[in-house]
Amino acid sequence: MNVLIVDDELLARQRLRKMLSTTTGYQIIGEAETGEDALRKIQAYHPDVVLLDIRMPGMDGIEAASYINRMDKPPAIIFTTAFSDHALSAFETHAIDYLLKPIKQSRLEAALDAAKRMNKAQLSQLREKEFGNSRKKICVKSRGTLELIPIDEIAYFKADQKYVTLRTAEQEYLIEESLKALEEEFIHLFVRIHRNALVALHMMHGLTKNHDGHPCISFKDIDDLLEISRRHLPFIRKKLRT
Repeated sequence: MNVLIVDDELLARQRLRKMLSTTTGYQIIGEAETGEDALRKIQAYHPDVVLLDIRMPGMDGIEAASYINRMDKPPAIIFTTAFSDHALSAFETHAIDYLLKPIKQSRLEAALDAAKRMNKAQLSQLREKEFGNSRKKICVKSRGTLELIPIDEIAYFKADQKYVTLRTAEQEYLIEESLKALEEEFIHLFVRIHRNALVALHMMHGLTKNHDGHPCISFKDIDDLLEISRRHLPFIRKKLRT
């Protein structure tokens, strides 16, 4: 089985590489220092197993794992962590495989044998329990590959049945995330203007009306107009004034 090692510490990667060299049946196909680098190398190398550090600068392991599991054929994920006993209990509760640093050879081999995919619900619960921070980028599928869109480049999210459209100045993407969850995560950056739309505060330009005479939000860098519901209009006016 092919293994990708992901850890921002060189010594930790070297230790895992050394341990895997004595474990039969596994081949190291690459290393990554960040969550974003891991996503790129998973798409390029297609590993069977990813040894994934949790605490990394930028995109942490929990967020990277949530994107990995959206791939068509995701690898099995094993977290490596130096978390306390309290945090480890969260892993056990959600049935997530983990290796406690410093990692022991026998524990590594057992985890590799039991490696399995994690589902979105497990990752969501763990992030809510252990990480209160919101994402800095959102992962989207574009022409068969994964692309990371910085939050500050997003003008709005608009729901349409089971999908949500993510709109930047240059392009639109479809994502499988609920508008409600996005609103809760980015409540300090986006405001709801309609039951089906969230708009980035810093992208709002002003109020106008569409051809039907309904009030709409206009944007700084795009020509789109999004209708504002009567319920949300007073709040939006207040936001624009301030």
